[in-house]
Amino acid sequence: MKNTFTPQLDHSNVNETILRDFESRFSGSMDILSDKKCIIIPSFVDVHVHLREPGFFYKETIRTGTMAGARSGYSHLFAMPNLNPVPDCLAHLKEELDIIEKDAVISVLPYGSLTVGEKGGQLSDMEEMAPYAAGFSDDGVGLNDPALMRQAMIRAKKLERPVVAHCEDMVLRNGGYIHDGEYARAHGHKGICSESEWKPIERDLKLAEETGCSYHVCHISCAESVEVIRNAKARGVDVTCETAPHYLLLSDADLQEDGRFKMNPPIRSERDRQALLEGLLDGTIDMIATDHAPHSAEEKSKGLAASAMGITGLEAAFPVLYTGLVKTSILTLEKLIELMSVNPRRRFGLTPAEEAMDYSVWEVDTPYILDPANFVSKGKATPFAGQTVYGRCLINVAGGKTVWNAL
Repeated sequence: MKNTFTPQLDHSNVNETILRDFESRFSGSMDILSDKKCIIIPSFVDVHVHLREPGFFYKETIRTGTMAGARSGYSHLFAMPNLNPVPDCLAHLKEELDIIEKDAVISVLPYGSLTVGEKGGQLSDMEEMAPYAAGFSDDGVGLNDPALMRQAMIRAKKLERPVVAHCEDMVLRNGGYIHDGEYARAHGHKGICSESEWKPIERDLKLAEETGCSYHVCHISCAESVEVIRNAKARGVDVTCETAPHYLLLSDADLQEDGRFKMNPPIRSERDRQALLEGLLDGTIDMIATDHAPHSAEEKSKGLAASAMGITGLEAAFPVLYTGLVKTSILTLEKLIELMSVNPRRRFGLTPAEEAMDYSVWEVDTPYILDPANFVSKGKATPFAGQTVYGRCLINVAGGKTVWNAL
């Protein structure tokens, strides 16, 4: 096959099938692309997003959330269940599925909740939801009853679905809202200790080892979490985990008195950040998810103490990671693709990108200021606002359909 690409267009990260599809589909755009330094890469998978619908459409909708994903190079979003109604039975899950079918512009795979109403009292109708749910999670709250978690894992294993755990001990959290570190002490804020995260992970890993359940840990943020997961993997426990861009690129030294720096778990110390980077490099951390958690401007306008927890993640993710980790030679581009596309597909049973025809084209040579006013998402709160970044998604093809074209 004659290669029409110039050296400006790096297609080394996709196979010949994708390359042929791209050249056929966008042959009229080759002249535009040849003037830019572009890369063609597999589309991303985010296993941790909050699309807020049903129940909280003023924060985000499935339409706006998936449009944000489409323009950011994603082909699949896994939707968390802290909704109204909580998808704790098939009837409630169907409300979400109906909106997905009507409004989603890329693939959305919803989680069912672990417990009824995410209240931690009794298990949800897991058997009923299993054919339609990507897994089970009580994201947003920790399930602190070990006997109930053990029972959930046994049922999830029989159903061949993962338990996807938000690990947080609310007693140890003790009303904190940012990391219990130097910034909190210097500015009179109530801190969240790292133990509130890693102790529940440690407990759950023992239960996963007992039950043989597939176990996935959400948004790890501290050094101890990396270590207990590393040790569990060495023992053969069926565990994977994710972290998020803000934990990899920021520490509590970067905090400001602004709600866009408030999320759960919190941005932690530089020691923790370095441990997370080590976990990426040695394979302890399997993937990067965004924990895209949009809120209204009013909810995020009340400073660190009173703002809602959560930030907008999809539209900043690749630019800040490419700028902060790849251009600085901390990670290779191939490793970042592994963390954002290959590994989540493998863990959650998705078709490989080259078979699904999922790929995106990014211009990576022109710096720009990240401005959340330009986000498609309803959520505008990001700690990366105002930063100079590289990476604009020009084209995204998901499931063989062009879902974003900025040319």
